[in-house]
Amino acid sequence: MGEIAGGPYVTIARILRPQGRRGEVAAEILTDFPERFQPLARVFLEVPGQAPKPVQVERGWPHKGHIILKFSGIDSIDSAARLRGLQVLVPWEERAKLPPDHYYTCELRGCRVLREREETEIGTVTEVEPTGGVDVLHVQRANGNGEILIPLAQEICKRIDVAARTIVIDPPEDLLDLNG
Repeated sequence: MGEIAGGPYVTIARILRPQGRRGEVAAEILTDFPERFQPLARVFLEVPGQAPKPVQVERGWPHKGHIILKFSGIDSIDSAARLRGLQVLVPWEERAKLPPDHYYTCELRGCRVLREREETEIGTVTEVEPTGGVDVLHVQRANGNGEILIPLAQEICKRIDVAARTIVIDPPEDLLDLNG
C-alpha cells in the first residue's frame, strides 16, 4: 500500500510527456493518495546520476487518470520534454500518513519472519515483489540456505509489526517445503 520508497525519498509520480504549451507535464500517479498533489508546493525530481533536484510546483490537477504538473521555470514544450521519464519525489518524512495497522511495503524489507506455532525464525525479508495481485515476500532463510517465497496475504501473514521489525506467519502445510 502507499507510495514507492527510494532511500530518503518516496516516489509519487513518473513524468510521461509534455502536456499543453506552457511547460506542463503529464505524470503517471504512483501513490495511493492522489489528493496529496493538490497542496504540494515543492517536490524533487530524480535526475539520473545526480542528487534529486528540488522544484517548485505552481499547480497540479488530475486529468484522464494522470496528474498534470506545472513546475516553476519550466515554461515551454521543449523544457517540459526534457523531464520525460523523471521520477517525482517527496522526502520520506512527507509521505502520506497511514492508518493504524497499515504499512508501506518498503518498510517490510529487513523484517524477521517468524512461524506462529513454533515461534521459530524463518528468515529475513530481502524484497517485496509486486505481482499485480498478492505481493510476494522474498525471505532469506535464517540458516543461510536459500530463499523462500511467501505470499503477502492475510491468511498467511497473521501479524505485521513494522516497529518491532517482525512478520508472524501461519503458512499452509507445505509452503515452506515448496521453496526448497
